[in-house]
Amino acid sequence: MADDMNTSASRSHWAWGWQDRLLDDTALTNFGKLVGGMLGFPVQNPEAATPLAGATLAGARLAPPDTLANRFDATPFQRALHAYGRAYPDVVRGFRGDYATAPDMVAFPETAAEVAQILDWASATNVAVVPFGGGTSVVRGVELEAERHAAHPAVVSLDLTRMDRVLHVDTESLSAHIQGGASGPVLNRQLAEHGLVLRHYPQSYEFATLGGMIATRSGGHFATVYTHIDEFVQALHTQAPRGPIESWRLPGSGAGPSPDRMIIGSEGTLGVITSAWMRLRRRPVWRSSATLHFDAFRDAVTAARLLAQSQLSPSNCRVLDAREAGLHQVSRKGKAVLLVAFESAEHPVKPLMDLALELIADCGGALPSPPKNREERPGDAAASNDASADKWRNAFVDMPYLQSNLVRLGVLADTFETACTWSGFEALHADVIKTVRTALKASSPSGRGFLSCRFTHVYPDGPAPYYTFICPARRGDEVAQWMDIKAAASEVLAKHQATITHHHAVGRTHRLWANRQRPDLFTEVLQGAKQTLDPAGILNPGVVFDPAIA
Repeated sequence: MADDMNTSASRSHWAWGWQDRLLDDTALTNFGKLVGGMLGFPVQNPEAATPLAGATLAGARLAPPDTLANRFDATPFQRALHAYGRAYPDVVRGFRGDYATAPDMVAFPETAAEVAQILDWASATNVAVVPFGGGTSVVRGVELEAERHAAHPAVVSLDLTRMDRVLHVDTESLSAHIQGGASGPVLNRQLAEHGLVLRHYPQSYEFATLGGMIATRSGGHFATVYTHIDEFVQALHTQAPRGPIESWRLPGSGAGPSPDRMIIGSEGTLGVITSAWMRLRRRPVWRSSATLHFDAFRDAVTAARLLAQSQLSPSNCRVLDAREAGLHQVSRKGKAVLLVAFESAEHPVKPLMDLALELIADCGGALPSPPKNREERPGDAAASNDASADKWRNAFVDMPYLQSNLVRLGVLADTFETACTWSGFEALHADVIKTVRTALKASSPSGRGFLSCRFTHVYPDGPAPYYTFICPARRGDEVAQWMDIKAAASEVLAKHQATITHHHAVGRTHRLWANRQRPDLFTEVLQGAKQTLDPAGILNPGVVFDPAIA
């Protein structure tokens, strides 16, 4: 079917998303003044991106197999578009025209059988194959290091976005069989015909594919209970170089280690997820949302903890410190903010909100306006009446576009996230603030920087803190500057035994710290699985864990 992903000519080859969402010079200059005033340091004049014609892009080294030639594309645009994910250093390298390790070609299979044929050819010719998903990786998950790129006669980026159909819907079991290349909007449009929805909305929802979400253990919009894509996977169809791996559709099983769990989070190094049976939900009818202000961040943290441990299971329970709330214009009063929401397709949720507000009031949370309760039937507009929640939601979706525009203004802006126990959060947070602020000041040309925190998800035993850091960039040296800050943050997380990533995956960026977090013997298990499923070592080599043989 025709979908948003197949109109890729309108996507930017270097920035996040659609080309027409990037600001022109006049708008960017005005925007820069606002940003500088908000962050407390002046931004630089807009710089133009290197045009694709002037980029470093070597010629393709190998021709595709004749039997599948019409499924391959070696045009400069597609090769550049598929060269990187969209982390800050990826955007910078694309902005500067550095595509030295771009794939030699991009494969667009249309069936699982064609995926198998591509992997057979690649294994026989030592061609590296990197599953691309929607290209939204922020951990260098869809590119090869220069030395690995050079070790193969060619590198193929595998793009499954032509495999974007909902193949079957089981309304009785509330599940559907969906091809791995379907993006969130594309699959949900098809599910809407049945009154169902896959309620999993990562920040990359606009472009992320189902296979990519599963392969990276994507975190979604539910702040409690159903926080990761794992909870929605019923069965997987995976194509490894050695052959297919297909699990049964089961609501649960005690039959030993799960084959699905081995594939979920493997980031395309063990196999390619060609389709999946996913657990669905009926479209929510009843919704309730509230925004609460706190004088002290720690009180908002306490409220989130009690709410996470209350078994009320809110769909949203996100804490924003005062700086984060101001950055996203949720509150400009210097208050920490707690966003709370409930939703259901089966029953009104106002009683749940009333219980939550009673609990939060005991922690000092104040309601600047009453909670918004609404009932939405099919055909109703799904608009919210909660202005603060709407501002947060819009800022959340637009943030990647903002980052790309800031690159042109010489502003370094990025995020990192983790998860820890409630008892460990206070010490971790204090150390992160101290260490990362020091790193920001040391790396910034002006010695200035911005650091804020929010909770994206909460559990009975701990939160998932998410930090935003911003500072003036050293133009021409942005990647090294970013690496210094990122390493400082990662070392703090490892010091406190907080996870190196809660939902952004491992890729190559986090591999050093993931190796430390993962038990050594389990790494050997993964290496053994890699050798069994991909004996030629051609699938996304070097991602997640170090292979047994380099």
